Amino acid sequence: MPSPTNSLHLVILAAGKGTRMKSQRPKVLHRLAGRTLIDHVLASASTLSPETITVVVGHQADQLRAALAPRPDVRLVVQEPQLGTGHALLMVEPVLETCSGTVVLLSGDVPLLRADTLRALVSHHRETGAALTVLTATLEDAAGYGRIVREGGRIVRIVEHRDASDEERRLTEFNSGIYAMDLAPLFDALRSIATSNSQGEYYLPDLVTIYRDRGLRVETVSVDSATEVRGVNSQAELAGMAALVRERRAVELMESGVTVVDPATLYADMDVEVGPDTVLHPFVTLEGRTRIGAGCEIRSGVRIKDTVIGDEVLVRDHSVVDSSSVADGALIGPFSHIRPDTEVGEQAHIGNFVELKKTKLGKGSKANHLAYLGDATIGTGVNVGAGTITCNYDGKKKHQTIIGDGAFIGSDTQLIAPVKVGEGAYVAAGSSITSDVPPKALAIARARQVNKDGWADGKE
Repeated sequence: MPSPTNSLHLVILAAGKGTRMKSQRPKVLHRLAGRTLIDHVLASASTLSPETITVVVGHQADQLRAALAPRPDVRLVVQEPQLGTGHALLMVEPVLETCSGTVVLLSGDVPLLRADTLRALVSHHRETGAALTVLTATLEDAAGYGRIVREGGRIVRIVEHRDASDEERRLTEFNSGIYAMDLAPLFDALRSIATSNSQGEYYLPDLVTIYRDRGLRVETVSVDSATEVRGVNSQAELAGMAALVRERRAVELMESGVTVVDPATLYADMDVEVGPDTVLHPFVTLEGRTRIGAGCEIRSGVRIKDTVIGDEVLVRDHSVVDSSSVADGALIGPFSHIRPDTEVGEQAHIGNFVELKKTKLGKGSKANHLAYLGDATIGTGVNVGAGTITCNYDGKKKHQTIIGDGAFIGSDTQLIAPVKVGEGAYVAAGSSITSDVPPKALAIARARQVNKDGWADGKE
């Protein structure tokens, strides 16, 4: 447990409407590289090991409450009505009034902020004994941002763009909206903020002037790239940021030994892991918590989500693998669909236009063409012929199909579940199997062929 003076508390502002997003979804819940915007912020900030995390919500608070429910370490405070950033932070007073230490204030729509930057901010704040430290950045055209006004190199105030003079608008250093603050003087100072601005709101940056008037130290820390503190305010900005993240992810993967044939067309979420010597072809999409082993080849148009793939696996073009596992040396596709809760064994082959769902396919087994295998357990060394279907649904319930090791299922077979095909058994092509097949037996379940000589003559 940190000492009281070194205790760290995170406050994340997420109460805004995000009007420019033109969406019924709260802005901070829009997704970027597999995470919501606020999850990106939480991921970076949580590396600081904070004592408390508080999120200020307002607009569509119920959606945010539901989205953050899996995070019991996160407390929510409702800001209603929304009267500005100063007012939002004041809403946190009941949560932090018995606490001491440092508050780090973040925005829920700034997803690219790095953990290293936050550590540098907190370190500088503590080392200088500041009451307030402002994270700043520089842009040649900082239109829309609050400008940092300095005298003798020291920050003296922050002026919002709407309230700035022409001379102030020419300043290039701007306020990121991210701060480190000493808790002791904070809430008393917040109550001193006035609303004499164009928006009639309680502007948090006014703390700079208030603290200086009270003889409290105000510091700044600057980031090298303004991109890091960019917020998302529109769908276009979200798309632009997504392109930046995709580029970074491709570089990270290549630096770890992955071959990315066309980095511009790779879509890899933040939590995806890929082993060395794997080749990712153009237009591959890797989502969620996907793990791909070493020496694999993932060809064009493939989408893999929340799946664990072993080593030396080949996934051919335009296949989809979702929430499943694929063992070493397996071959998938092209045009295969592996649906959730499927296990593909070592050296198994899933071919073109084959669909699996809640199925376990054993080592070395093959289903190479035009099959549907659902709710099935298939042993090792099984051959499943083209057009085979496990009829797993009776209109009310799903039922299991079990196929033993070494069985051979002929083409165009229907296996009417629940049914079991024993080890080493054979099922003749075109059969509809409704009863269990004993081990080593041959099952034939089709109508006897009848040829009527000369029948076609009467049709002429």
